[in-house]
Amino acid sequence: MINEKLFHPESIAVIGASNNISKPGGKIVRNLIDNGFAGEIYAVNPNETSVQGVPTFSSVDELPSVDLAVLAIAAQHCLPVVKTLTEQNDTKAFIIISAGFGETNEAGKKLEKEIVEVVNSHDACLIGPNCIGVMTPSHTSVFTTPIPKLTSDGCDFISGSGATAVFIIESGIPKGLRFANVFSVGNSAQTGVEDLLAYLDENYVDGESPKVKLLYIENIANPDKLLFHASSLIRKGFKIAAIKAGSSQAGSRAASSHTGALTSSDAAVDALFRKAGIVRCYGREELTTVACVLSGKNLSGQKLAIITHAGGPGVMLTDALESGGLKIPQIEDSPAKSALKDKLFAGSSVENPIDFLATGTAAQLGEIIDACENDFDFDGMAVIFGSPGLFPIGDVYALLSEKMKTCKKPIFPILPSLINVKEDVAVFLSQGNVNFPDEVLLGRALTKVMSTPPPSENAIFMEGVNISEIRNIVESSPDGYQSPETVHRLLDAAGIPRVKEIVAKSETEAVLAAMNIGFPVVMKVIGPLHKTEVGGVILNVRNIAQVRKEFHHLFGIDGAEGVLIAQMASGMELFLGAKYEDKFGHIVLCGMGGIYVEVLKDVASGLAPLSFEEATAMIESLKSYKILKGFRKQPGVNLPRFTEIIVRLSSLLRFATEIKEMDINPLLGDENQILAVDARIRIEKNA
Repeated sequence: MINEKLFHPESIAVIGASNNISKPGGKIVRNLIDNGFAGEIYAVNPNETSVQGVPTFSSVDELPSVDLAVLAIAAQHCLPVVKTLTEQNDTKAFIIISAGFGETNEAGKKLEKEIVEVVNSHDACLIGPNCIGVMTPSHTSVFTTPIPKLTSDGCDFISGSGATAVFIIESGIPKGLRFANVFSVGNSAQTGVEDLLAYLDENYVDGESPKVKLLYIENIANPDKLLFHASSLIRKGFKIAAIKAGSSQAGSRAASSHTGALTSSDAAVDALFRKAGIVRCYGREELTTVACVLSGKNLSGQKLAIITHAGGPGVMLTDALESGGLKIPQIEDSPAKSALKDKLFAGSSVENPIDFLATGTAAQLGEIIDACENDFDFDGMAVIFGSPGLFPIGDVYALLSEKMKTCKKPIFPILPSLINVKEDVAVFLSQGNVNFPDEVLLGRALTKVMSTPPPSENAIFMEGVNISEIRNIVESSPDGYQSPETVHRLLDAAGIPRVKEIVAKSETEAVLAAMNIGFPVVMKVIGPLHKTEVGGVILNVRNIAQVRKEFHHLFGIDGAEGVLIAQMASGMELFLGAKYEDKFGHIVLCGMGGIYVEVLKDVASGLAPLSFEEATAMIESLKSYKILKGFRKQPGVNLPRFTEIIVRLSSLLRFATEIKEMDINPLLGDENQILAVDARIRIEKNA
């Protein structure tokens, strides 16, 4: 149970304190002292009479009442210490630095569980074990460095890895990224990333709580909790960026459907983050760069001005932004454009990028920024200004700092000269600014932020979805892959359009079915799982004689249980599928069919239930989106209809949780309609 004693303790006891600051217990005491902890510090060490000048006790039995205890002792000694402190000292917050618990063996897991039981029985909070500790504006109970200046206008950072937390802090500080609270949760025996996020959500103070939250996650123990509180925070105006590591450990595992093969734990994470509105990152530099973007003014549109005194970085930034979907529009001829050009040195370019040459001055930069702010149609500016080391540029950075505060449009500073003018950059950062030393990283981070959708609503689409029919079908169906008749009924109950199909188990039935549907037809064997591999699909059957011939061929295939006669549809191949992932629920995948899904694996994932906005975002995120829209005079598909079918599938899954895998492959679509041609559904009622 997270409580205020963890955030604002009035007293801290370091168990295993030491005079040796090369040891965790020594470094924790030193960090508390050096960073100005205002409360009482107590040291516990049976072998020392004094530890770094703080009151020292030989045993926890001798301690007075303590708000927070930090344990840096061997794992086997932690349980009795926790028992004593909870029972005798009313300690309500614990940080266990020590390793040797659940991450090692079963005995460690048992010990960890016993400690949690004691802590829970006294309504106390536990961080760790196997962590670096906690940093808040009140205290720095960690054994690591660097320790950033902790301020309420910084970001909250929660990490599942202590070492990674250190490295992310080291990545952020040179960029000017500020931190408010840092939590290293280690094994998350009682308190995990989701729990801390929930606490920050439930205890936020409007206008005071840090607006940016950063997460480094190795295991999502409770996806629903993470989704709920992340969405809640973002709807309140907060911003969240996260790394989920370990995305490839499960990998693409063996499965009997395309969706099963394509869906992994990483697809589930991607879907969860998209649904919550979390900006997903994949590395430390990306995370801290995104955090710097989120810490500044919001970019409200897609049109950016690039202001530079060096051509190359401007070109690279243009490429990075435009490849991510943002726009670098040309500046149209106007009196304002002419007036600005007259104020710059000969040879300067007022196009976009705006290049005011290596000799450009602070005054000229100010004129350019003012024109972009007031005269030109831009939503934000990126300013690139480094130095070859020829002359001072402190005045440029001073002006830039002032403009970043006074302009309504966001300005993204790219100051790449971290050696030549490092003192000037340091002054710039000390004024509360951030710096993006690499223009391409900024471009990618900015496009990632802009392309992350807001949190979605969990409303389930109901129109034309027959819930009672869905439940009747599922409850009366056996486990395993379902018959074509059952698949058809489920698609019809969800309102998913499909081609006309009739099952035939005799030659006569096959002929009647083909005549009923109308030639040409498709004939498919029923029984074998992978029909094409056994020659079980015959296209473009045009007459009764051919129906008779192909029926006997198909019915003779080993494992054949019947023959499916289907309407011959045409159009672009699409793919739609779903798989149930433990803890997450149903992950829905969509994309183009054929080579795009089988070879290129161009798919987008979403977490059911899906809104129309989510389904639209999934489609638009596909590499093949331009093809789906129509490209180079080639017609596309009916995208609103495709969107609706995705939403209908997600609704079906919410009422049929027993469906564990499902493929609709292909869907065939054109500008007018989209029809499901083939589908497979696997039901497991006791899984």
